[in-house]
Order: sequence, then C-alpha cells, then structure tokens
Amino acid sequence: MSVPYGESVMTSTAAADSGAASAASRRPVLTAALGAACISSSAILVTLSGADAVTTAFFRCALALPVLAPLAVWEQRKLGPRPLRSRVAAWVAGLFLAIDLVLWNHAIADVGAGIATVLGNLQVVLVAGFAWLVLRERPDRRLLAMLPIVLAGVVLVSGLAGTGAHASGLHPAAGIGFGVATSTAYACFLLILRRSAGRSAHVAGQLADATAGAVVGSLALGLALGGLQLDLSWSSLRWLVVLALVSQTAGWLLITASLPRLPAAMSSLLLLLQPAAALVLADVVLGERPALVQVAGAALVCLGVLVSTTGSAQSRRESGPPDLGAHNTGAVTPTSTEPLLRPVGAGSSPGSSRST
Repeated sequence: MSVPYGESVMTSTAAADSGAASAASRRPVLTAALGAACISSSAILVTLSGADAVTTAFFRCALALPVLAPLAVWEQRKLGPRPLRSRVAAWVAGLFLAIDLVLWNHAIADVGAGIATVLGNLQVVLVAGFAWLVLRERPDRRLLAMLPIVLAGVVLVSGLAGTGAHASGLHPAAGIGFGVATSTAYACFLLILRRSAGRSAHVAGQLADATAGAVVGSLALGLALGGLQLDLSWSSLRWLVVLALVSQTAGWLLITASLPRLPAAMSSLLLLLQPAAALVLADVVLGERPALVQVAGAALVCLGVLVSTTGSAQSRRESGPPDLGAHNTGAVTPTSTEPLLRPVGAGSSPGSSRST
C-alpha cells in the first residue's frame, strides 16, 4: 500500500473532509460503506506493523491528530464553534474507542480469533436494541429480517463454523468476557459519537475530539496494563502512519459524516461489511487464501446489507431527508432518521476479520 503524494496530505484530506460531508448528505449509505471499506484495512496494517494492541491504539490516533486538528480548526472557521457539551461527549466516546481497541486483542488471545470475531461484532445487536428501546428508533422490518442472516455470515467469515472450532485461546472464560466488553465499548463509542454530533454539520471537529480522547485512553491503559512501546522502528512506524491516514482519518471522516443521516441500526449493520472486506485485503496483500465457507459468509454479509440498505433507502425517499438545520447546536431530536455506528479491533490479525 502507498500514500499518494501528488498533492499535500493536508490539502487532499481537507478536500476529503468537505467531500465526505457533502456526499454523506446525498448518499449516506454509500458514504458509510466506503468508510467501512477504509477501516477494514486496519487488521492488515497492524499485522504489517508488528505492533501490539496498546501501542497500535496509541499511535494510530496520535498520528491522525496532526491531520485532524487543522481540519477541525478550518471547519470551525467555516461553520462556527461547537458547544462544549458536544466536545466533551466526543472525548468520552474516544475513551470507549480506546477500550474497544485494547480489549479486542485480549479477547483474541484468550478465546481464539473465531469466537472473538463473533463476540466483537455483537455491537450491531446492542446498538439496534438501544436505539429501539431508548431512542424510539424502530428498525425497518427488512433490516430486522436480514440481521440474523448477516450475523450468520459473520460466523462463517470468522472460520468458526467451517472448522468446528471452539474456544481455543488461553483463557476461554476471560476471553468471552473481553469479547462482550469490547462489543459493549464499541456500541457505546458509536452511540455517544452519534449523540454528540446532534444536528451539527461538523465532522472533522467531532472526530478530532474523539481521536484525542482515544489517545488519552490508550495512553492510560498502556501505563496501567503495560505494553506501550514508544520507541518503534521505521518499518513499524510507517505502517502505523498509513493506518492513521487511511483508517482513523479518511475512514472515520466518512463514517462520522454519515452517522447523523442514517438510522442507528443501519449504521451499525453497514460496519459488518468490514469482515468481508478484510478477507479480500488479506488475500490480496498478505496472500492469505480464505476458505470456501468464509467466502460464502462474506457473500451472506454483503447480500444482507444490500437488501437491508435497499429497503432503508426507499423508506428515506418516501419520508424525505432528515432536517440537519442548525449547524451550531448540539441538540438532538431522536427520530427514525437519526443514526449510530462502530469500528473494529486495532491490533487484530486479518484472520480475525475485524478492523477498526
């Protein structure tokens, strides 16, 4: 993989930020899907870097801030400042992202990649349930029908069903706990990030605050649990730079822009495209050939998402676009057209088919 240098990184990323907001307002499903495709590269890039979970979580966010912070300043000059309450909420969301990135890797070690992949993607159930019960966002019937099919596809992609695998890690019981905890942290990250956006048109500022929170959270976890390495070789650091630009910056700018324009359950469901995309990238970049059952699982995931988003798009056309009116307020009115989301593990291997 390479980073294009025909134009400066700052210029191209600023254009991406502006383009992401514009595209998200017109085609939020496509924008979220492109964002999911970007962050599906995370596991590959982490593998190439050779860094551990805490180190990866810290550097992917810290290296993204020099790009996101100037974008946030530019955005604030254009749209005005964001409310302090919204900024604090985004920071809190970032703390949950740090927890998710670190715990995910512990789950893989303790319970095995297959089961960890399934547990780590339960966020879609948590987000959809919270949105339905608390935010009063009743999911589309087609989405509810496709959700079990998509989750079945995730099970197949993990390799769990095809091999008859079981909890093969060091501490299965602890691993299951880590897996459930990482899904919960991811769901909290998506829900808080979405709520912090409110009706504001800010994208870079929101993501910059969340990323700053993740830097603080991963640093705290590294100091508490150990494992944080600040002295990295260039061979490792260069891949973390690409991870910061492709996943944490470009990918999450696209996803953050689409969050307030999609139902919470739909946003979360679209992120399940990541395991399927990770399979393709692992094959192309690392030469890891997926089993037939994993290919079948990826096809199920894509089919379920396609059917669900087709029905959702028709519903949005009938009801009209959401009112994103006041740019400078953090107020949120929980309606059926407002959304939520989630990323996948920072230090996961491509075989675990989860990327954040």
